[in-house]
Amino acid sequence: MNATQFDPAASFFRIATATPEAAIGDVRTNVARISTLFSQAAQQHISLVVFPELSITGYSLGDVVRQQTLLASAQAGLLSLAAITKNTQTAMVVGLPLAHKGRLYNCAAIVAKGEVQAIVTKTNLPNYGEFYEQRWYQSFTGTDTHIIAGKTVPFGQHILADIGGVLVGTEICEDMWVADQPSKHLTAAGAEIIVNPSASPELVGKSAYRKELVRMTSAVQRAAYVYAGADWTESTTDIVMSGHAIIAENGSVLAERTPFTTDERLLVADIDIEHLRHDRLQDTTYAEKSTTTTIVETSIKRTQPDCIRRVPTSYFLPAYETSAERTARLERIFAIQAHGFAARLKAVGSQTIVLGLSGGLDSTLALLVARRAVAILGKQPSAIHAITMPGPASSNRTQSNAVKLANALGVTSLTIPIGDVAAAERAALKHDGTQDITYENIQARARTAILFNYANSNKGIVLGTGDLSELALGWCTFGGDHLNHYNVNGSIPKTLIRDLVTYAGSLPDLQPAEAVIADIVATPISPELTKQKGKALSQETESLIGPYVLHDFFIFHVLRYGDAPAKISYLATKAFTGTYSKKEIEKWLSLFYERFASNQFKRSVMPDGPKVGSIALSPRGDWRMPSDMHSAVWTDVFAVQ
Repeated sequence: MNATQFDPAASFFRIATATPEAAIGDVRTNVARISTLFSQAAQQHISLVVFPELSITGYSLGDVVRQQTLLASAQAGLLSLAAITKNTQTAMVVGLPLAHKGRLYNCAAIVAKGEVQAIVTKTNLPNYGEFYEQRWYQSFTGTDTHIIAGKTVPFGQHILADIGGVLVGTEICEDMWVADQPSKHLTAAGAEIIVNPSASPELVGKSAYRKELVRMTSAVQRAAYVYAGADWTESTTDIVMSGHAIIAENGSVLAERTPFTTDERLLVADIDIEHLRHDRLQDTTYAEKSTTTTIVETSIKRTQPDCIRRVPTSYFLPAYETSAERTARLERIFAIQAHGFAARLKAVGSQTIVLGLSGGLDSTLALLVARRAVAILGKQPSAIHAITMPGPASSNRTQSNAVKLANALGVTSLTIPIGDVAAAERAALKHDGTQDITYENIQARARTAILFNYANSNKGIVLGTGDLSELALGWCTFGGDHLNHYNVNGSIPKTLIRDLVTYAGSLPDLQPAEAVIADIVATPISPELTKQKGKALSQETESLIGPYVLHDFFIFHVLRYGDAPAKISYLATKAFTGTYSKKEIEKWLSLFYERFASNQFKRSVMPDGPKVGSIALSPRGDWRMPSDMHSAVWTDVFAVQ
């Protein structure tokens, strides 16, 4: 595999929120605390650290905010903070009150490379409940300039900062809570990260609402959203802050500092900028709008040498979910499969469902889905005809489990051996019986022919069983198990099939089959097409094409985000530390690309089936690709010198 060395700094943007203790009106103390946290951030290769709203002075100043001494101290404090950024590759966003042309504004300063780079103003000033901001501040929505320490800097709302090649927009506290968020216009103009210095009081239930608002704002705007709340040491005259901080990316919360945390004051996360850019390119309804925006070049360079982001081994059933959330996810997938198939049955008017039942995971899930589908339509389980077709290499365990499962579920069960059919075809072809690809595929196609012919004889529809992983790898016989009338498993990866079968087997109406399902789940994955003397099971799929847990990891990163091989290898090495070596990962990744490219012709004519997640390979839906494309499109990096 020809892949360039992966550079974490090129793919990720390390960002942090900082929550200093607040000293109301004591600028000197606040600046010292901000400086300490900034230094800690710089040591961790953080490109941008975001401090809370009005953090240089404290938020809850009341009428004191108009005092000239305080305003002068705040500006001096800002210049002091600018000085400490001079020899670092870290920028900061820090809040302060600032007088501009005879009016007072609630501002966030963008500071980097020893200078104040820009001043962003708060647009929406709350003046209800406990808030009285319009008593002191003005709203500013245009674009102007402000002179600070003899330097003219952009001033206003429509400002983006280029920090390490990433465009960052800023809105302040209440700006996130309104219908027309300033960040909408900033992201439309190209902002990839929105930061929000805030001073939001804590109320019962508010932290959960705030977290969901941040998460969904990041999702809607295809951006990262970084929220930095003021510490609980703000004044408690009428309200209590909590130091809540949240970093979200495209609908997922990467990190959270829970309310009233007292120890760790930096919340750090690596934002995957490449993934955000991929989604914006893919989403054709997301487009740059004509907004007059000032872009400030900060000269910051991203320097993080690694990725601190937690890399899961599976993205299809997230490990962070609670048991109840996992159950709900599995039920929703199962319901999509079953209702999709029920709708197809209703549309075509088939009286019989014909299914090849092998005793393996895929056909077991298809059978369980079919049983739910007939229940939806008010049909009896006997409308499902499960055909077990043992061949020369079929094991007693799988064939016995297939029959036991069919009987336990009350479906019509038939056994049709294929040994004689396959032998007759080999004889017709003058095949010598060598267990080669022809030997294997004769069996696969014989089974498919039996299913279709049986369906024709019984006014039936053939239900497919192949999964997403097999389709990606081309691990199916063209004209064999590749064909069916409808495939309920086509967008479900192999590693998720096991979880779905386990879940379905625990449902009350399927409990008679629970024991046999448990044994099916424990059976090694095998096509059972060749057999070695003295072995009950001589073919194990994962020893031939690699571990499915790796291939499903590759599938996610290639199809969901278009990641480069070097990045996938780097992330997989992190995710599977102690399980697979980098050498093993790159071996199977190389094989994945080869098989994925060379087997597109099978996917180009794959049958219909329901999409259940964000990834699918249907040529009518999610994936269109020339059948004669070479894998070099992924693995051959052409470097311009």
